[in-house]
Amino acid sequence: MKTQKVTLGLLLMNLFIAFLGIGLVIPVLPTLMNELGITGTTIGYLTAAFAIAQLIVSPFAGKAADKYGRKIMIVIGLFIFGISEFLFGIGKEIEMLFFSRILGGISAAFIMPAVTAYIADITNLDTRPKVLGYMSAAISTGFIIGPGIGGFLAEFGTRIPFLFAGALGTIAAILSIILLSEPNRTEENNEQVSETKNSFKRVIAPKYLLAFILIFIASFGLAAFESFFSLFVDHKFQFKPSDIAIVITGGAIFGAVSQVLLFDRLTRIWGEIKLIRYSLLLSAVLVFLMTVVHSYVSILLVTFIVFVGFDLFRPAVTSYLSNIAGNEQGFVGGMNSMFTSLANISGPILGGILFDIDINYPYYFATVILALGIIITLLWKKQANGTSNEVKASIAN
Repeated sequence: MKTQKVTLGLLLMNLFIAFLGIGLVIPVLPTLMNELGITGTTIGYLTAAFAIAQLIVSPFAGKAADKYGRKIMIVIGLFIFGISEFLFGIGKEIEMLFFSRILGGISAAFIMPAVTAYIADITNLDTRPKVLGYMSAAISTGFIIGPGIGGFLAEFGTRIPFLFAGALGTIAAILSIILLSEPNRTEENNEQVSETKNSFKRVIAPKYLLAFILIFIASFGLAAFESFFSLFVDHKFQFKPSDIAIVITGGAIFGAVSQVLLFDRLTRIWGEIKLIRYSLLLSAVLVFLMTVVHSYVSILLVTFIVFVGFDLFRPAVTSYLSNIAGNEQGFVGGMNSMFTSLANISGPILGGILFDIDINYPYYFATVILALGIIITLLWKKQANGTSNEVKASIAN
């Protein structure tokens, strides 16, 4: 039991470090933009490069984790992560920064499926949901703390955050070599892997399709908001990296706490579909308000509350999908991840192009996309009722 706790702790730490590295770049983007003389469009592609690499490599990395083992994929992923962060820390040319972000995406593709499979191997059906909850918390905490650490360390030098993350990744890789052992695999997990093959065709099933579209829309809105927040407040309000770190980290923490306190209660009152609709509405209004606020306090307030909308949406749609998925939980989880990755690619790219035209345009566009999501939830309600009626009718017959 003690050994398993050490193993789980190390696995969660590895995930935390990997996702910490993603958020580090946010507070220093304006400084990099000025140092290298690059445009918003280039920043958008630089941000998206990570998600593109992760999306492309993930299926191959997942198969490799089954073929060659969980431990070796985790260790290689952590070493690649360390190298990518060191390269970003010393890179003086934009090509080097792109190469670094691509390596970062590859490292996440190596680490994520291997850790997920490792956890599935060492848990059973009773303990797995709790541990997967810890896994989600480790990822979220990495995202939340990343910008804060990045903004704090950037006070000592723009590239210090990346050298720090590179050292963390390398230490984690060495600890994983020493402390992790290859887990025993169960037949149950092998069956789950085989069931997810050729599952893409099921995406267009009516009970899933609208939920997946909404995942893309909400993730797109969040990606467009967060990717260009630092550039937006730098250009409009001359925020320093430490200011950006305080606002982003504070907002993320406020959103996470609100999720813990409100999600269960609001789900019981409204149900998942209504909660999704109201979360999108709150997010759309506040993303638009970012273009009209002027004071530091109002920016802080809007940013804190916008994270509440996004943080309530994610568990609501995940809960809905989990409830209807039955024995297709693996398929639903994979598609959830895929549509999130697609949004993390397209959001920053389109946002960067629009940012170069007008700094408000990325937020206008994100507002329109989120409003489209609200309309879809109205259609979704009718479909859900129709499905319910069909079930009732079949029972009656």
